[in-house]
Amino acid sequence: MKKPAFIITIDTEGDNLWQNHDRITTENTRYLPRFQALCEKYAFKPVYLTNYEMAMDAQYIEFASDVIRRGAGEVGMHLHAWNSPPLTSLTADDWRHKPYLIEYPQQQMRAKVDHMTKLLEDAFQTKMRSHRAGRWAFNEYYAALLLEYGYQVDCSVTPHVNWAFSPGDPQGVGGSDYRHFPAEAYFIDPADIRRAGQSSLLEVPMSIHLKHSALMNRLKQSYDALRGKQRSPSALWLRPAGGNLEKMKAVAARSLAQGQDYVEFMLHSSEFMPGGSPTFKNDEAIEGLYRDLEQLFSWLSERTIGLTLAEYYQRKVN
Repeated sequence: MKKPAFIITIDTEGDNLWQNHDRITTENTRYLPRFQALCEKYAFKPVYLTNYEMAMDAQYIEFASDVIRRGAGEVGMHLHAWNSPPLTSLTADDWRHKPYLIEYPQQQMRAKVDHMTKLLEDAFQTKMRSHRAGRWAFNEYYAALLLEYGYQVDCSVTPHVNWAFSPGDPQGVGGSDYRHFPAEAYFIDPADIRRAGQSSLLEVPMSIHLKHSALMNRLKQSYDALRGKQRSPSALWLRPAGGNLEKMKAVAARSLAQGQDYVEFMLHSSEFMPGGSPTFKNDEAIEGLYRDLEQLFSWLSERTIGLTLAEYYQRKVN
């Protein structure tokens, strides 16, 4: 029996996009080689899901091209609609509101996917096979575009999580609601991306488990409603948050105990840089992050095998 896959996904994007609303810098590029070296120590292969500003950074292109050339990882596509060309304003201030791609007219969605795909393929001289939507927002038309442009894998689904309470366009209805989506990998039905179907696009949902029982979540949401608050059920991700090593191990262990043939980790590239995110604000926090990553990767190396999304896809179809 094959070992389950450990899939490392990095949303590779500008510095501190949580707070910067008027400019985008890409200093975090300089901090990626340390993470790449840690992955290679354990024979893991990160997938750098790359957005527009990083694809325009010569230092990042040099770094990621070397990773591809050595077979030590993969580059995929990540699309932030508000700053990814061609630019057409959707709101009064797109950089502040950060609208979801699925909120744009279909013609503009197509143009942005077309531009990003060609930009990345020209920069790295390789076919883009993997994708994650900016701000996790996905729908049937987006899936159709990925199929049209030859993508094999999407990893935008976050099981149990409802992004409807996270606004994009102030006139919109928020992000995607994934509470009733599968938690395991499946080839999507293009007519209903919540279901397995016969398409060639493999959905690889994030490794996420509910923090509480279904009953407790209903009680908590009823209590929130009485207080006039709306939010998604509490969930645990395979994602560093500062000092959450045991919770990450618990998420991975639960996925493996349920018979999953993969576990999927994520982080933003900016989170490897001191001050690049709200979570890891200084050198001390970054060192804490790497202590957790070292222990997590060592633990997972005994239980999994490192695969890129494209390699995992090949495993599923063969």
